[in-house]
Amino acid sequence: MVDLSRGNVVEADEVDESDIVERIFDAVIEQRLPPGTKLSESALCDAFGVGRMRIRRSLLLLASREVVELHANRGAFVASPTPEQAREVFEARLALEPNIARLAVQRASDEDITALTRHLEMEYVAHKERHRHDAIRLSGQFHTLLAQVAGNAILIRTMKELVTRTSLIIGLFGAGVSNCRDDDHAAIVGAFHTRDAEKAAWMMTLHLRHIQDHLELGVKSTDSVDLMELFRKP
Repeated sequence: MVDLSRGNVVEADEVDESDIVERIFDAVIEQRLPPGTKLSESALCDAFGVGRMRIRRSLLLLASREVVELHANRGAFVASPTPEQAREVFEARLALEPNIARLAVQRASDEDITALTRHLEMEYVAHKERHRHDAIRLSGQFHTLLAQVAGNAILIRTMKELVTRTSLIIGLFGAGVSNCRDDDHAAIVGAFHTRDAEKAAWMMTLHLRHIQDHLELGVKSTDSVDLMELFRKP
């Protein structure tokens, strides 16, 4: 096991910006880092065993992906979308995702359908075994996987951004909703097996509306997080 303590400079250098960015990004997606969480540079330096410049570059990269907000004289915070931004995200998803589902059904190979079915099985296991963070991550991946099956690189990038924003929104306004329902995803995958593109589009519309209807816009969660505990490797 590599020691990432401050005293071990050589091994610490192995933790580059991409690793730091992805670990913070994943923590946001999995709702382990709530919106509005202050990302203390000193705590992140201790957690990752790197210097401030590396943390600052990582935070700049996350800010470019709109996962982090940088405030002068205050520092970095996990992005905290407003109720209006939340409405805009779901407006965008309702405009795009039914058509993504439609395209995906039309273009899916037998191998694609098998991959979707396997993904659904992983979601089911995560829900059944109450692995909350895995369930959240897999739920988001399901939506980007549909864009991959649809075969459109622009839509894949767009969906990754929208899934990230949705995770922040649910973390902030979720009112007990932590991720997508796996039975909704099962209904969408069922439409792939029958090659019913219109059913897939309609089921996606219902699915997104269900999530949106369970948001309580204006009611914000303010959970605190120990960054050292979250990111420091054993």
